[in-house]
Order: sequence, then C-alpha cells, then structure tokens
Amino acid sequence: MHRLFKATILLVFALLLSSNATYAQSPTHYYVEIKTGKGNAILKLYNETPLHRDNMVRLVRANFYDSLLFHRVINQFMIQGGDPGSKFAVDKQSLGEGGPGYDVPAEIQEQLIHKKGVIGAARDNNPEKKSSGSQFYLVQGKKYSEAGLDSLETMRLKKKLTPKQRETYTTVGGVPHLDGEYTVYGEIIEGLDAVDSIAKVETDGRDRPVANERMSMRTLTRDEALKIELGAVPKRGFFASIFSKAPAQEYTLTPSKK
Repeated sequence: MHRLFKATILLVFALLLSSNATYAQSPTHYYVEIKTGKGNAILKLYNETPLHRDNMVRLVRANFYDSLLFHRVINQFMIQGGDPGSKFAVDKQSLGEGGPGYDVPAEIQEQLIHKKGVIGAARDNNPEKKSSGSQFYLVQGKKYSEAGLDSLETMRLKKKLTPKQRETYTTVGGVPHLDGEYTVYGEIIEGLDAVDSIAKVETDGRDRPVANERMSMRTLTRDEALKIELGAVPKRGFFASIFSKAPAQEYTLTPSKK
C-alpha cells in the first residue's frame, strides 16, 4: 500500500510538471498592434535589436503612443510618428522634435534592411546614429528595376548593394538609401495596407497630413502571440487548470543588457 501511494504521488507530480511546462510556453517575439483610422497592423519586433525592442514594449505598455499623430507622411517613402508633442498639437504646428527625454544606442545591422513594412527608429544628425527614444517610421518605399538600383548605386550610394538587397528592392520594394544609417527593429506581418492608405493622404508643405492621422498601440497577449507563432494556442493541462491562476495578459522575453 505504501509503495502504491508513493507511485501515485510521483505520477501526479510528473503530470503536474508536464502540464505546467506546456502552459508556461512563452512566445519567441514581442508583437505590437498598431491601430489607425486607416486600418490596423501587427508589428513583429526583432530580437536582434533588443534595446529598441524592449524600449518600444515599455512605451506601448505605458500607453505612450495612444492618440499621437503620424506627423510626417511621404508617399512611396514612409510614415512617421511618435512625437509626444503631437497629442495636443494644433493645426499646422511644426512637429518632429519631441521624445521621452532619452536616446537609444544604435543597433544598425547589415542584414536588417529597409524593405517595405519594416519599422525604423528616427534620429537627428548625431555622429553615433543614436535613435530617438520614441519616434519611428514605417517604410512604404517602392519597387526598383535593376537599372534603377544600378543608377542608385552610382549616383547616391557610391557603393554596391548586396545580392539580398537587390532581390528585396526589386521584389518587395523599400528605401535602400536608408540602409546602414538608421536602426531597423521590426516588421509588419499583417495589415500593410494601412501604411499604404496613410501614405496617400493629403499633406501640407511640411509633409504633415492635412487631416490628423492618429494611432494607438498595444502589445499582443501571450495567447495571441503563440497563435501567430504556432497557429494555435497550447491547451492547459488538467492540473494546470486546477492549480494555476488565469493566464497573464503580458509576457516577458529575456531582457536586454543595459
């Protein structure tokens, strides 16, 4: 009887560990939903740029971006926002200088290029190429012909594009002359048409939309993120359902080293 009881306890303990391990599965990336008047988009943040990734997650979870404007819009180039001064800006007010009071060190990487749909960090003309703490742009860009890229290499870049760049900019499109100058730290995986729609709005002489284009953001929950990555949310086991509380709405990846 004692052996049977011991075996039963061990079995229950093993099932509990297995159930909780399945439930504890965490997504591999952070995802942000960007809501606009022209549609919503889902942004995947890159783990290769942890400082920018973690900074955006902190700001989004603090509701920093809610009601801010896309204050600079250039069709076939990009749409830019994140200036906290835009929240209560009056018509025709000059924008683009505001931020949270700090910069983010550059995390420019050769393989992270300005293809259509990526998010990049805006910055001023500082020699370290440090990023604004909050301002960002979403790339629209355009598709290039091989001849167009040849001309760009000769007239503007003064260097050769990599095979990956040439393939990307002739098929997906983007803004190749920004590569190596600004940090790219994520990409839109759903809702790219929202960027196209905002990029087409009427703007004034400062590239500010004549009619305000506001945004709000939220980080996706653990279950929403897992559904993107796995196609389905892992079910909680029987014992996890009994012993665990309701699932947390937020999750944490390995924090970046400061």
